[in-house]
Amino acid sequence: MNLKELNAPATTITFNREEIESKVGSIYEAIVIIGKRAEQINTIIKNDLNQKLDEFASSGDSLDEVFENREQIEVSKYYEKLPKPTLIAIREWLNNEVYFRKTDLQ
Repeated sequence: MNLKELNAPATTITFNREEIESKVGSIYEAIVIIGKRAEQINTIIKNDLNQKLDEFASSGDSLDEVFENREQIEVSKYYEKLPKPTLIAIREWLNNEVYFRKTDLQ
C-alpha cells in the first residue's frame, strides 16, 4: 500500500448504501468487512509512522535536536493530513479492491 498514492479525499462524504451492500447483500456484513480493512490500513499507517519517527530517536542531547524536531513535526503533519483509514477502506470496497470470503460456522 503506497501512502503517497491515496486518492481518497479528507472530507466527509455521503455514500450510497445500496452500492455498499450490493456485494454481500447486507449492509451489516459490508460494514464489518470495511471495518476490518480499516483496522488493517490503520495498522499499516501506524507502523509506517513509527518507523519514520524512530529515525529521529537519539541517545544523547545535541544541538541538532531543534532541526530534527522540525523534521519530525513535518513527518507528523504529513500523516495527520492523510485521509482516515475508514474512508480509504470504503473507497477500496467500492473499487472492488478488497478481498473477502465467507466461512460457514455451522
